Amino acid sequence: MDKKTTSFVCATSQYPYDATLRAAREALSGPCERDGVTKALVGLGQMMCICYTLSKRAGWWNGIDPADPYVFGTKIALIHSEVTEAMEGGRKGLMDDHLPHRPMEEVELADAIIRILDLAGARGLDVEGAVIEKLAYNMQRPDHKIDVRAEAGGKKF
Repeated sequence: MDKKTTSFVCATSQYPYDATLRAAREALSGPCERDGVTKALVGLGQMMCICYTLSKRAGWWNGIDPADPYVFGTKIALIHSEVTEAMEGGRKGLMDDHLPHRPMEEVELADAIIRILDLAGARGLDVEGAVIEKLAYNMQRPDHKIDVRAEAGGKKF
């Protein structure tokens, strides 16, 4: 099956990432041992399936077309709202209302991840592959090197 025929089905880890996995493994050492890259990739794909499946079972996708650009825009706005709530929680040092033993910033970032993975699962996106490829790409970017960022005009944050 190609990616188009699996759209809007939680089907992950079926696309080739060999070159980017090799690059990421070669760059990593210490606590993120080389086999950790594969485990993380598989785990992210599994989390995407979990987030999408639970959201679908709860009825959040009933009667909604994931291909509709307005649905995509709405879901992105909801992700943004979770990130904004995380910022406010961190800025004010608040604990979460629903999980009062956890900082609000932590819970709201978790909510944002859940929403991102839910949307990706609904749209049949290969987010786990894109994460690995983007990490490999970023390892080569000059503006992601400490010495380049320290130069005049370099990225400070």
